[in-house]
Amino acid sequence: MFKAIHTLLLPLAICLAVSIASPWAQESAAPPPPEAEAPVGLPNVMDVRVTVTPERARLVIDLAGKTEFALVSLSGPDRLAVDVRAATFTVPEPNVEVSEQGVISAYQVEQAGSERVRTTLTLSAPAQVQQAYVLDAFEDQPARLVVDIIPATAAEFAANVAKDAEASGAADLPVADSSTPAGGSELPIATRPLVVIDPGHGGIDSGAEAPGGIKEKDIVLAFALKLQQLLVDSGRFDVALTREDDTYLRLEERVALARTNKADIFISIHADSFQQPDIRGASVYTRDENASDVLDKVLADSENKSDVIAGFAMPQMAPEVVDILLDLMRREMRHQSYTLAESIVHQLEPSVALRRFPLRQADFFVLQAPDVPSVLVELGFLSNANDMANLMQGEWQGRTAEALARGISSYFDNLTPPQ
Repeated sequence: MFKAIHTLLLPLAICLAVSIASPWAQESAAPPPPEAEAPVGLPNVMDVRVTVTPERARLVIDLAGKTEFALVSLSGPDRLAVDVRAATFTVPEPNVEVSEQGVISAYQVEQAGSERVRTTLTLSAPAQVQQAYVLDAFEDQPARLVVDIIPATAAEFAANVAKDAEASGAADLPVADSSTPAGGSELPIATRPLVVIDPGHGGIDSGAEAPGGIKEKDIVLAFALKLQQLLVDSGRFDVALTREDDTYLRLEERVALARTNKADIFISIHADSFQQPDIRGASVYTRDENASDVLDKVLADSENKSDVIAGFAMPQMAPEVVDILLDLMRREMRHQSYTLAESIVHQLEPSVALRRFPLRQADFFVLQAPDVPSVLVELGFLSNANDMANLMQGEWQGRTAEALARGISSYFDNLTPPQ
């Protein structure tokens, strides 16, 4: 459920930076005859919806199972076409006029071939795909294709149309009634590192609170959105949020979202408080059953109890009998988590005030994934006046998010390539 994208809706509120899969073709074909049998093994398109704002738009396609997709820009009139490998569609409203002001004025869903369902977005202004990705099904959420769309210049849109026409072989090439692009090659699927950002708390769990009604859950969400945008704009990463709005998620759900979507790293964002108002500064935690000091244990205990405070009981942990492979995996993840934390702290040091010994360890439940390098970033303390002023300041938020983004990039730059 990355409630992040409710769009991510699994929410991995994912933002993938986007290199887009090649299109099947430039124009849609007539639907297959009614008697044609649906291909075996291809999913159904269950629902299609579009949300728009003046700044961006998002297309979400619910799928009965994961599948491949392709994107293409078309002119005369200006459109974006999104094809998914699917046998059928049961979309309640296949033709929709979009009332909100934005780059999309309408969309249509149709069977474009025996193995392809196409969603055509009619543009009211030049636009381009910023990122696109497919999410696994999770709990009550189906598999989903998420496509984020942003405004473009007329020249950028024209260049995309020309590039897509060339990629498909020819602008007037008829749509192939097959599951591969013209030329018979497999659909290229972009593979970038997936960064899952977890804005702590949400919904009925406000986290720490400061005088004036300022809540941790709101601060960390705003920061997470800034960080997400920076990483997406770099073009290097696919980025998902565990929540994009004021939604409550249990701790184990946050961890499960990262694991289910095979995240490359997981970063949980917090801004806590403490009874001693002179404690201040940012810090980065990795998981260890032995906290660095008393304060670290207090902070970890407080976060781990958030589910109970919100009216939920923590799940029973798995039996302690862990096989050798799982033990080795956890050791490797702890090593990678520590390396990630070091890279982030190194970039934060010249940019923001840090706690003494900012690289710390504590037994945070949200860092317990055995197969995803995970860190928890404490931006500062709402109980400290200086930190509080920084946390509410856009310039500080931007500077800190940029430093964190550099740390993430540095971590991946230094990974040893697979042999």
